[in-house]
Amino acid sequence: MKKSEKQSKKAIEIFKRVLPSPFTIAILLTVLTLIIAQFLTKPAGTSHGQYFLTLIGSWEEGLWDNSGGGLYFAFQMMLILVLGHILALSPAIERIINALLKYCTTTASSVVVVSIGAISMGLLNWGLGLIFGAIIARKVGEKFALENKAVNYGLIGAAGYVTMMVWHGGLSGSATTKSMEEGYIPALMQQMNIAGEFPTSIPFEQTIGSSMNIVLTLACVIIVPTFLYIFAKKTKIESVPQLKKTNAAQIEATQVQYKGAERLDHSKILGIGLGLSILLIGIYKAIAYDGQSSLGFIQLNFINLMFLGLSLTLHKTINNFTLALQEAIGDISGILIQFPFYFGILALMKSSGLIVLFSDSITSIANAYTLPLFTFFSAGAVNFFVPSGGGQWAIQGPIIIETAQQLGADLPKTILAMAYGDQLTNMLQPFWALPLLGITQLKPQQLLPYTFLLFLVGVLIFGIGLILF
Repeated sequence: MKKSEKQSKKAIEIFKRVLPSPFTIAILLTVLTLIIAQFLTKPAGTSHGQYFLTLIGSWEEGLWDNSGGGLYFAFQMMLILVLGHILALSPAIERIINALLKYCTTTASSVVVVSIGAISMGLLNWGLGLIFGAIIARKVGEKFALENKAVNYGLIGAAGYVTMMVWHGGLSGSATTKSMEEGYIPALMQQMNIAGEFPTSIPFEQTIGSSMNIVLTLACVIIVPTFLYIFAKKTKIESVPQLKKTNAAQIEATQVQYKGAERLDHSKILGIGLGLSILLIGIYKAIAYDGQSSLGFIQLNFINLMFLGLSLTLHKTINNFTLALQEAIGDISGILIQFPFYFGILALMKSSGLIVLFSDSITSIANAYTLPLFTFFSAGAVNFFVPSGGGQWAIQGPIIIETAQQLGADLPKTILAMAYGDQLTNMLQPFWALPLLGITQLKPQQLLPYTFLLFLVGVLIFGIGLILF
C-alpha cells in the first residue's frame, strides 16, 4: 500500500503539471474549438478573417444564451448545489449524522456508514449528498481524534465522496431531469439547427425509473460499501486524525431580544410557515400533474422548489436559512463563471457545423448496440475537461441525441450511459472534491488512491450493466 500511495502522489504531481484549473480548461477548450472550427468548417469563398469574426460573434451570443438550455439551466444547477448544502447544514441533518456516529467504531464500520449515508442523500440531491458525505466524514474524524484512536481518515473521506459516482442515477441528474421536460429535446435540436423527428421528452420510467438504472444503482449501494468494508479490513494504514478547528457558522447561538421588523427574521412561525407552504405547493403540483410520465413532475424546478421548502422548514427561521446560505454560496463560484464558457463552446459548435461533424464521426464507427458503450467511455473522458454534469450535457447532449437518431439506438439508455461516464470519472477529477477537502481538511493525495480504486469498481458495475441491458 505504501508503494501505491507513493505512486499516487507522483500521479497527482503529474496531474498538477498537465491539468490547470477547471476555469483555465474551459478557456483552453474555447480556444481549441475556435481553431478547429476555423480550419475545418470555413465556407469556400469566405476569408479567414471574416469567418473568424463570424465565429467570435456566435461565441459571444452563446455566452449569454438565455434559452432553457443556457443561463436558465445554469441557474437551476447552481440552486441544486446551494439548496443541497443548506439542507445539509440544518439541525435535522445534524441529528441524523450524530445518530449514525455511534455505529462508527472502526475504519471498516465507518466507511460503510459514511458511504451508504452519502449515496442515499446523493440520490435525492447531489449537492446534499456531497456536503452530507463531507460533514459526516469530518464528524467521524473528530470522533476518533477526540478518543485518540487511529483510523484511515483518507478512506473515510473517499467513502463520503463516493456519492459523486452515483448521483446521476437519482432525482437530480442533469441529463435525465432536463430531458424529462416537455418539449425540451425538440427545442434543443431546433436551436442547434438539427432537423429530425425527436421525442418531446424522455419519461421518468425510461431513465431514472428504468430497470437498468434501478439495478445498477442498487448494485452501487451494495457493492461499493462492501468493497470499502473488505478493503478497510485488509489494510491497516491508520493514524489519529489531526484536525484544526473550523469557524462554522453558528446558527441561533445566542438568545437576543429582537425588536420591530427584525423579529420577522427570527420568527419560527414565518420561517416554518413559509417552508410548509412551499412544500404544499410542490405536493399539489405533483398530484395535479397529468403528463405522459407518471413521475414526469420530477424536474429541476420541482426539485429546487421542494428543497427550498424543506430547507426553510428545517432551519425554522429566515435568519437561520440565511446564515446557512452564506456558508453554502461559495460552492457555486466555479460553475457560475464556467457555464457561460461552455454555452459559448456550444454556440461555436452549432454555428460552424462541428456538432454535425462529431456526430457523423461517431456514427461511422458505432452501431445501435455499441453507441451506449462509446458514449459511456467518451463521457468519462470529456468529464476530465468539463467537470460539470450540466455543462457536459450542454455540449455532449445534442451530439448524443443526433447520433442516436441516425443509428436508431436506444436514446434513454444512451443518455444514461453519458450520465454514468460523467459521474464515474469524478473519482479521478478533483473539481467536485474541493468542498469535501475543505470540510474534512484532507489533502488530494490522501483521497486519490482510494477514489481510483472506487473508479475501477464503478467501471465494472456500469460497464457490465450497459452490456447486459
